[in-house]
Amino acid sequence: MADAFTFSITTTPFNEDYTPSESSRITTNFANLARGENRQENLRNALTMINRRFNSLAHWDNPEGDRYALELEIVSARVHFTSDGEERQFPLLEVLDTSIVDRKTGARSHGIVGNNFSSYVRDYDFSVVLPAASDGSGAPALPENFGNLHGSLFQRFLDSEAYRRRFAQLPVICISVSTSKTYHRTGNSHPALGLEYQQDDHSLTDAYFGKMGLRVRYFMPPGSVAPLAFYFRGDLLTDYTNLQLISTISTMETFQKIYRPEIYNANSAAPAVYRPSLGAQDFSRTLISYDREERSRLGVTQGRYTEEHFIAPNRELLDQWAAAYPTPVA
Repeated sequence: MADAFTFSITTTPFNEDYTPSESSRITTNFANLARGENRQENLRNALTMINRRFNSLAHWDNPEGDRYALELEIVSARVHFTSDGEERQFPLLEVLDTSIVDRKTGARSHGIVGNNFSSYVRDYDFSVVLPAASDGSGAPALPENFGNLHGSLFQRFLDSEAYRRRFAQLPVICISVSTSKTYHRTGNSHPALGLEYQQDDHSLTDAYFGKMGLRVRYFMPPGSVAPLAFYFRGDLLTDYTNLQLISTISTMETFQKIYRPEIYNANSAAPAVYRPSLGAQDFSRTLISYDREERSRLGVTQGRYTEEHFIAPNRELLDQWAAAYPTPVA
C-alpha cells in the first residue's frame, strides 16, 4: 500500500508562444489568456507586467528598473497506480515554477515552485462533493473527511522521488484573500512581502490547505493595494530569499490584477481593517482580456470528469489508501 501511488512531472514553458494543451488543468487560470485573436498580445502584456513588477520590488542596484526577467514553466504532475490489475494514471495538479534571470550578471537562479495552484481533485471536492452535501434541512454542510484524500495525495507528492529530484525547496502557493473575511493589519512588516495582515477567523480554504500540510500568512507587498494569501510549509520568511519571494509576488499579483481587478487593481490601498469585495467600483481594468466565466465553468466540468474517471472507478482503493495514510494537518 505504501507504493500504491507514484508520481511523474512534466513541464511546459509559459511564454508568449505558449498554446494551452487540451488536457491542461491550468486552462482555468493563466492559460485562457492564450486563446483567441489576442492570444499572443495577452501573453506578452502579462509577462511584461510580471517583469515590471519584479523590478519595481527588486529596486536595489537596479537604477534602470530592468535588471531582472522572470521565466515561467507550468509544472504538471500525474499520479500513477494499479487498479483491478491495470496500470492507470490521472492528472493530479499543476503549479507554476519561476526562474530569475539577472541581466546584469548573466546569472540564472531558481525562484519558487507553486504560485498558482490547480487540481482536478480539488475541483471535485468543491464543485461536486461540497454542493451535494447538506445537513438534512437543505442547508450546506461540510462533508465528513472533506479534503482528506486531496491532502494526502498532495503531501505524498511533495515527499515523492519525482518532486525531490526536481525541486530542492517546498512550494509556496499564493492566492487571493477571501471576500467573506475581514483582515486586520498588524505591526509586522517584511522588506519584500510588505505589511502583514491577520484574518478574523480561518476559512474553509485555510482548512483545506491545512490538510495539504500548508499554513497561511497574509501580506500586502510594497506598492500593492490588497494583501495576498501565502500558503507554505516551513518558514515563509527564512526559507526563501527576497528575490524568490518577489518572483511569487510579481507573478501572482499580476494574475490577480487581471482576474480580480476589483480587489488587486483598486484605485486605493486596503485600510488597516479590510474586507475585500468583488462589488467594488473604484478600480481600473487591465488591457488584458480574461474569461472569468470560463474559469468557473471549467472547475465544474473538471470536477465531474474527476468523479467519473478517477474517484468512482477507484473508490475502494482510494478509501483504503486514505485510511492507511491519514492526513497530517498544518
